[in-house]
Amino acid sequence: QVQLVESGGGLVQPGGSLRLSCAASGRTFSTNVMGWFRQAPGKEREFVAAIRWTGGSTYYADSIKGRFTISRDNAKNTVYLQMNSLKPEDTAVYYCAADPQYTINWYPRLWGQGTQVTVSS
Repeated sequence: QVQLVESGGGLVQPGGSLRLSCAASGRTFSTNVMGWFRQAPGKEREFVAAIRWTGGSTYYADSIKGRFTISRDNAKNTVYLQMNSLKPEDTAVYYCAADPQYTINWYPRLWGQGTQVTVSS
């Protein structure tokens, strides 16, 4: 069973940056697509970004386009989410996720435990 472990969350001021990491304990077809979701208090979990291991195609939610970048390091089985120009509304628990494929209304089968990101002055 592949496990996903997130790191890199924390407290940052508005306009600041953070980089989240998600390390997969192995590479199988179950991690062909990896990505990030987030859930703010009182809100539903929402898609943020995703990336395919093969080819590197990326997908982003409109709310974070131009500010967040997803990338991968094949050698480390790790996916990153670089978050710039952070806003208070980006405050949420960020979850790493993985699935064999990416589809519209993507809802992966594998999930990490989540990492808290708080944007506040």
